[in-house]
Amino acid sequence: MRVCACRRAQILVRKMAELGEADEAELQRLVAAEQQKAQFTAQVHHFMELCWDKCVEKPGNRLDSRTENCLSSCVDRFIDTTLAITGRFAQIVQKGGQ
Repeated sequence: MRVCACRRAQILVRKMAELGEADEAELQRLVAAEQQKAQFTAQVHHFMELCWDKCVEKPGNRLDSRTENCLSSCVDRFIDTTLAITGRFAQIVQKGGQ
């Protein structure tokens, strides 16, 4: 017998109520980390689809030099943009904490 998502959520809420403060904080930290991983993975998949659609005209056994250069440039732009955004968020968080 399968338990519906609503029922699982109710069970989880009851179990969380039984946890101590330290356990609850740790669980929240783990959940937040898993959410960040999931968001990052989704971003990477979306980005790879964009680069693939932009750069790969005809899939084959090998990438020609034009396609390889396009994919490399696309990835470089993604990394640069991600680092810039991450750095900016870090500055905002740092300013908010002061």
